[in-house]
Amino acid sequence: MATKSTYTGEPFGDRSSSMTDDLSNRASEAKQKMSDMARNAADAIDEGRSRAAEGLDSAAESLKDRARNLPGGERVTEFAHAAADRLGKAADYVRDNAVRRMMSDVESVVSKTPGPSLLIAAAFGFLVGRALTRD
Repeated sequence: MATKSTYTGEPFGDRSSSMTDDLSNRASEAKQKMSDMARNAADAIDEGRSRAAEGLDSAAESLKDRARNLPGGERVTEFAHAAADRLGKAADYVRDNAVRRMMSDVESVVSKTPGPSLLIAAAFGFLVGRALTRD
């Protein structure tokens, strides 16, 4: 049985080089698109920073207002005020730092203390969620 040759007159090395260049160009285009998407996402998040900071400030004020009425006495009131102060500092941090800087800081802290970081993230998410749903 004879097989038909598909030789196009082009040396094999030229076709291989052309395919490699094409793959390289496509990979470069994909990398650029991913970079653009990441930049756009970071920009969108940066635009929402002021709203997030306002939510944290609102949660801090709400906690301070309700601290006097919490059961448990002065110790609980002091704890609530300390938590409210930390929320206020978090609001300032969010307001003053770009997303890329915050992500770098979060990665550093989480890698050093994963367990407590998870608990803090859950509490933070709950408080922010409550503050934002009240509006």
